[in-house]
Amino acid sequence: MNTLVLTRNDLSVIVQAFGRDALMDEVLAQLRIALREYDPSRTQSLRRQGFVYEKPRLGVLEWMPVMRVSRQVVIKVVAYNPGNPDDVGLPTIVSTISVYDPATGHLVALLDGILLTALRTGAASAVATQILARPGSSIVGIIGCGAQAVTQLHALSRVMQIQEVLFFDTDPSAVASFPRRTAFLGLSMKSAPPNVVARASDVLCTATSVEVGKGPVFEDSDLKPWIHVNAVGSDLPGKIEVPLSLLKRSLVCPDFLEQALIEGESQQLDASEVGPSLSDLVKRQQDFEAYRSRPTVFDSTGYALEDMVATEIVLKHARALGLGRELAIENILADPRNPYGPLDVQASRPAQDRALP
Repeated sequence: MNTLVLTRNDLSVIVQAFGRDALMDEVLAQLRIALREYDPSRTQSLRRQGFVYEKPRLGVLEWMPVMRVSRQVVIKVVAYNPGNPDDVGLPTIVSTISVYDPATGHLVALLDGILLTALRTGAASAVATQILARPGSSIVGIIGCGAQAVTQLHALSRVMQIQEVLFFDTDPSAVASFPRRTAFLGLSMKSAPPNVVARASDVLCTATSVEVGKGPVFEDSDLKPWIHVNAVGSDLPGKIEVPLSLLKRSLVCPDFLEQALIEGESQQLDASEVGPSLSDLVKRQQDFEAYRSRPTVFDSTGYALEDMVATEIVLKHARALGLGRELAIENILADPRNPYGPLDVQASRPAQDRALP
């Protein structure tokens, strides 16, 4: 039994073949369907768990499992290392995704999770924005201009008529390069201090690497009455981006409540103060139309269901294009009860036959 392995080159071919916009639109559409049809008896998602460490550099290594009952298991292993871009030239978020057959435990596929994480995180924010943002919202603010900010803006551009983008990052090089990295969107871009960005925004995305205990990343001062915030960067206990006062007066919607109460913006609140999940928003979006004129916050901590959606899309396209390599990774032999297999055949030959020439 072989495992389909997709490399970064395979993913590049998929993006080039279908285009960034078409791929993002497909992730958006399929994510809406998955959220609308979500049934915990058929799809089981567990909260993210893993290791937090300070040596050799500050980082997190975690795993995110989700299972479509009787069909497949998808597990993403994701690392968050904020020093990566400057220290070693790697993305802040590095991940791989594995797909398993629950009937046998067989590893069906193995692929990159860096691009897929960015795609699905942007798509989730766009789904929430489409439901919660005030109609006609046209000014987008970005605080934190790393890799996630690119797909946040890309996804929003697929569901909004964006007139202007204001952005900020504590790293001058990230600020300088952000217009170039998002040039394919053809948007009007302007850098500004964080509080100026927040005050001007109809929709604000925070996607920062703020240190634990150093948040929030903007002030709750003179914000638009209808501001919608996609808070993407909170992924550790004590790491927050949104002021508590804003959360207290907003409808706060987590992607995955159990996880958000531990490491999302919702960790600042009591569970009773947290609103509907993203799935509930999609299922009952007409119930929340009145909130479009009020402050709202999408608490995006990362949801394994989103990973499954993006993975299924990429694997579908890879198979259609004949991409990837089929490798016999697992030691699956003719006799399932003999782990040594061919080694026993080699050992049974006379010693002189096995001797080196």
